[in-house]
Amino acid sequence: MDYQTIRFDAAAGIARLTLNRPERLNSFTLQMHAEVRDALERVRADAGLRVLVLTGAGRAFCAGQDLGDRAVRGSGQATDLGESIERYYKPLVLALRALSQPVIAAVNGVAAGAGANLALACDLVVAARSASFIQSFVKLGLVPDSGGTWLLPRLVGSARALGLALTAHKLGAEQAEEWGLIWRCVPDAELGGAVDELARQLADSPPLARWTAQRCIPWSSSSMWSAICSASSVARPIMRRASPRSWRRGQRASPAADSLADGHELRLGCSCIMLYGFPPGRSGGSPCQIS
Repeated sequence: MDYQTIRFDAAAGIARLTLNRPERLNSFTLQMHAEVRDALERVRADAGLRVLVLTGAGRAFCAGQDLGDRAVRGSGQATDLGESIERYYKPLVLALRALSQPVIAAVNGVAAGAGANLALACDLVVAARSASFIQSFVKLGLVPDSGGTWLLPRLVGSARALGLALTAHKLGAEQAEEWGLIWRCVPDAELGGAVDELARQLADSPPLARWTAQRCIPWSSSSMWSAICSASSVARPIMRRASPRSWRRGQRASPAADSLADGHELRLGCSCIMLYGFPPGRSGGSPCQIS
């Protein structure tokens, strides 16, 4: 696909996706949705890519939906935001969260509406000090979409989440860091360097251990303590079947490790715990099996 609204490049195992409509604060159009989804599929399908960095061009990260996009609005018609959410934003956020590679949001400016929740859907958020996060939905008569109602209370608690949703408060990056909404706030001039260093660190980390942490930590907010402990115990012997060197390189160390390349056994074991409360092989009638 020939990209017109994004930039995409990859080097040294690190993919970079830049929303590139700076004149519209990188707000989404149907064309941008299609291009971003295509880029995410490229990342998903490339085993050589270890990390994805998502950022915006110019002075904004993303201002959410471009309400002037005629492809969404139609000639002389009001924008059907409900249809847009179901057909475009929901699949976008689900595709982003489903990546096995960790995703870093490099928030270089304002992140508003769906743009804010797109950033929060990433695994780690690093923001420039001048950046801000705005749950602007209430101004349009909406509730936070693109996963916002799930993400916000888990990140900052119900009281703050509700306050952000009801007031459309402009939350600065420093306060967002203090509240635990994001991982780090850095001086504007240091954003690129900080994100590059973090991306290299993640790219060099053991992929299976990284993937397990990406999945188990979000599960913990809605799972029993015993289930989370069991998930961790299931993961350890599976990961040991690959040598420490292969963990670091993301390579298959032996025939027994072949199924680890896409995390099949690990996903199956952890999913079994989340569904049934115990790992595969234990009593209780679980249909999950690891061969």
